[in-house]
Amino acid sequence: MSLPAKSTSPAVILTGDRPTGPLHLGHYVGSLRNRVTYQHDYKQYIMLADSQALTDNMDDTGKVHRNVVEVALDYLAVGIDPTKSTILIQSQIPELAELTFYYLNLVTVARLERNPTVKAEIVLRGFERDIPAGFLTYPASQAADITAFKAALVPVGEDQIPMIEQTNEIVRRFNRIANQDILVECKALVPEIGRLPGIDGKAKMSKSLGNTINLGASAAEITAAVKKVYTDPLHLRVEDPGHLEGNVAFIYLDAFDPDQAALAEMKAHYVRGGLGDSIVKKRLELVLQEMLAPIRARREELAKDRGYIMQVLKDGTAAAREVAARTADEVKAALGLSYF
Repeated sequence: MSLPAKSTSPAVILTGDRPTGPLHLGHYVGSLRNRVTYQHDYKQYIMLADSQALTDNMDDTGKVHRNVVEVALDYLAVGIDPTKSTILIQSQIPELAELTFYYLNLVTVARLERNPTVKAEIVLRGFERDIPAGFLTYPASQAADITAFKAALVPVGEDQIPMIEQTNEIVRRFNRIANQDILVECKALVPEIGRLPGIDGKAKMSKSLGNTINLGASAAEITAAVKKVYTDPLHLRVEDPGHLEGNVAFIYLDAFDPDQAALAEMKAHYVRGGLGDSIVKKRLELVLQEMLAPIRARREELAKDRGYIMQVLKDGTAAAREVAARTADEVKAALGLSYF
């Protein structure tokens, strides 16, 4: 993952999460800790994509509403500084919905259905042909989110690259119609460490699958979760050689253990035999407890002042809306929709 060199005109980064539950280790390794670094050198917008979350949560809208503050708490607890990063609520910027409406005229239903990310998510949620229209058209919505802020960089997992490619298709087609470069193409920033599997060994760590470790987890919750972490089902005796591939305990240690040299020695010992899974899990628990304890403490302190959290969201959203409104005005003018 390469970032552009620093300049007097810093690149714009757009990232964010769907507020459908507290953030977890998968979010942290995939994006959150990188966002803390990005904010020092780049113009960063962090979006709470509540409107998008409703595309498959219309039966429980309260969940989305409740978790807007919870996710904002997670952002601030890991070190996002609202004076350096702009945190915004998607639904409170109507220009994003307006841009989505225009962009839907630049993409076909067939192209939306061919999007590999959309296809995979449809299968995951079991929609078959009963696909909410808002869910199917999410690539256009994401294009609106990105282009509204003229983001040049979008941190995403590898599975989201097709969404970035489709955003750039929309950008290029719009600019051809406008006969000028109004919208900006973006680049996907894929983290070096890919998506974390769930503690149960399933491919995706997901709140809906109940296989996560939340950033605000208590010490007892971390202990209980680590006990359930999937290791090597063929490692039946301590003296047996163990396998690293698909071993969630070692995948997590690769992502979070600060002492990679000692970890390499542990891996070698495990592979040749003579090292029990309980020892590996003990190390994992120690690493996670030490990493999450300060995050949990900051989160608990911040949670005492919900008024502060809401003011951060209000200020960030207001600042972001000014930017999105300018882009929407440019888009409407290029489409001949400016009359007064």
